[in-house]
Amino acid sequence: MKSINIVSLKMVKESSMKYTTRISSPADVADLVSQYLDNADRENFVVVCLDRKGDPTAIHTVSIGNLHSSIVHPREVFKVAVLSNSASIILAHNHPSGDPTPSTEDLKVTQRIKSAGEILGIDVLDHIIVGDTNYSLDRHNQL
Repeated sequence: MKSINIVSLKMVKESSMKYTTRISSPADVADLVSQYLDNADRENFVVVCLDRKGDPTAIHTVSIGNLHSSIVHPREVFKVAVLSNSASIILAHNHPSGDPTPSTEDLKVTQRIKSAGEILGIDVLDHIIVGDTNYSLDRHNQL
């Protein structure tokens, strides 16, 4: 006879951070993500989860890479979005080089995650790439 695990899923709040403005533009997201990453020395890919009103409810580091890249899979992106009952998400990552220009891989990842979101019913509003003093958009979206 085999056994099967009985499990439950829950999110655990690790900490919190204050933000002073409602997210209404890519600049607001870039500011929030820059605060969260606090000058990270490696590429960090994060997801910002939003409720129906567009207010952030959670921010989660999906992947920490190296100086040049980070491995990102839609399953990991949407795990936290589903658990936090998100209506939509915003993707973001930093480029430690300081240049926020999206790479070919950045564009592919955005499209792949956007397609997965359509299946799950969770909108991917934007993908913000943060550099040293500015940001860029991998624009497919509405923010």
